[in-house]
Amino acid sequence: MPETREEIFGAKSTRDAVNRAAAESLKKDLDFEIPVESVPLPSAGSVYPQNHPLHGRTSIEIKAMTAREEDILMSRALIKQGTVITHLLKSCMIDKNVDPDDMLMGDRNAVMIAIRITGYGPEYHVEANCPDCSERNKIPFNLASMPIKRLDINPVEPGANLFSFKLPVTGKLVNFSFMTGADDKEISTTQERMKKQGFQADTAVTSRLQFAIQSIDGKDDRSLISHFVRNMPARDSLALRQFIDKNEPGVDMKGWMECPVCGEHSQVPIALGASFFWPQL
Repeated sequence: MPETREEIFGAKSTRDAVNRAAAESLKKDLDFEIPVESVPLPSAGSVYPQNHPLHGRTSIEIKAMTAREEDILMSRALIKQGTVITHLLKSCMIDKNVDPDDMLMGDRNAVMIAIRITGYGPEYHVEANCPDCSERNKIPFNLASMPIKRLDINPVEPGANLFSFKLPVTGKLVNFSFMTGADDKEISTTQERMKKQGFQADTAVTSRLQFAIQSIDGKDDRSLISHFVRNMPARDSLALRQFIDKNEPGVDMKGWMECPVCGEHSQVPIALGASFFWPQL
């Protein structure tokens, strides 16, 4: 039988009360407190509307990752649903009014990296191919030293995740939004559905542009936007994607590697792969 709204929120309140009581017991009986840290938000809260819990906030508090969060990471049901990271963020963020799916991807990533550091430390090993000799190397990176990319452009209006860019070829004025957790999840779900239906074409570029673009010359019809995205000049597509990548707030997940075989010094992306939360200690 489906739970009512009152039953759901009542159960949540009960769980919160139990968790608070357990934390107080740990402190009293074992002299142990779960550490709490403040995480800077790359967006500084400037893209969230006034009624959003992150509006105008420059940071958010998290508790350190514990064995309970490891249970979440090992949940086969959450992994299959593709919601394991969302549940992990919910579990660690102190403010339970914040929905991780409503957060900008850059803010989510900043919180995710901070949680990983509280759990297993800042060292993270990445496997990457040398661009010169193609030798595969395992490179250690310090997650705590990753620079934060702050939001340096102004939204169309205060408290809105909406920005403008003029396309260089067609001259169209595009209003776009930065990706949220919900957008990323929906794109992944759509692509997975297409694969199951036998569509093999990779639509990563057009899918993300269709989610990002909110209007073209003031017209916000979704079918019109989709048609334009599929047929826009490649130079316009590239220019818009480069502008979004350059200005999107988040954590700069790139690092430098020196190949031990040929000595090549190059910059490589640091992917948040499956081993991100399961390091070899």
